[in-house]
Amino acid sequence: MEDDPTFRFYAENAAIYAARTSESSRFRLDRFLLKLKPGAEILELGCGNGRDSASMMERGFRVMPTDGTPEMADEAEKRLSVPVRVLRFEDIDAVDAFDGVWANACLLHVPRSDLGGILAGIHSALRSGGIFYASFKAGAAEGFDDLGRYYNYPSREWLNAVYETRHWASIDIDETHGGAYDDRPTDWLHVTAVKG
Repeated sequence: MEDDPTFRFYAENAAIYAARTSESSRFRLDRFLLKLKPGAEILELGCGNGRDSASMMERGFRVMPTDGTPEMADEAEKRLSVPVRVLRFEDIDAVDAFDGVWANACLLHVPRSDLGGILAGIHSALRSGGIFYASFKAGAAEGFDDLGRYYNYPSREWLNAVYETRHWASIDIDETHGGAYDDRPTDWLHVTAVKG
């Protein structure tokens, strides 16, 4: 893992990344939580500095915060004062365990060839009727940004086709224009899927 430039970036910049106070996902998070019952169980993937897990916990949801980078998990633990599990996406093995999965700006680092398998693991982890949110930087071909991080940069059509390999009751893809950690203009794809 240490030779993976994306993993290395987050390991080496965990404290700086965690110190950011952006509230960019608040609108999306509110919409996600409104679809869940009070006290629902939520798995957060790529929790980063723990900001979104903290917000969900404050609202009474039962949250399992996780991150694939031990250094980022340590930073999130400082904020949350609860254990943050180090969990790589390919190691998701829960079955019918969660009412929701929140994956804000993290699955965009999954190689295109691996994304279908990761989505299958998430699908299995959700209970029937479970809600899954993920966001991706839009593009036409996978590649690296100026900071050396890998991105799958999917098109809406490509992403929808990968999701459709599993049985979802609904798949909604919303497109927005905004920014990101690198302060570059960014086209985003926001996917909300409901397990059938």
